[in-house]
Amino acid sequence: MKKIIFVIFGLFLSACSENKGIEGKWVEPIPGMPEIQQGFNLEQGGVAESINMATLQYYAWEVKDNILILSGKSIGNHQTIDFTEEYEIASVDDGKLILKNGDFVREFIRCTDCK
Repeated sequence: MKKIIFVIFGLFLSACSENKGIEGKWVEPIPGMPEIQQGFNLEQGGVAESINMATLQYYAWEVKDNILILSGKSIGNHQTIDFTEEYEIASVDDGKLILKNGDFVREFIRCTDCK
């Protein structure tokens, strides 16, 4: 019985550590407007929010096998479309998050004063 409890506890810790360091607010410069930033807030419990993106509204996130999965709604032209984006987490630390999708690379910095 003790062995089963330790295995379950170990799986729980492994699942929690997979998201360690990725929660928080991440921003990147808007293409063509480097003085303005956009991004997302990855909150505890898989809740996501967009930062400075009125037409692209993130609402959920998860990490599976080092893949960040973002879900949201694209709002525009009198229609709303659900979407999912998937990125390989190339690296993450206290200040920088690098995501890849094939040859497409996005570099985010952690934002401590974003609204």
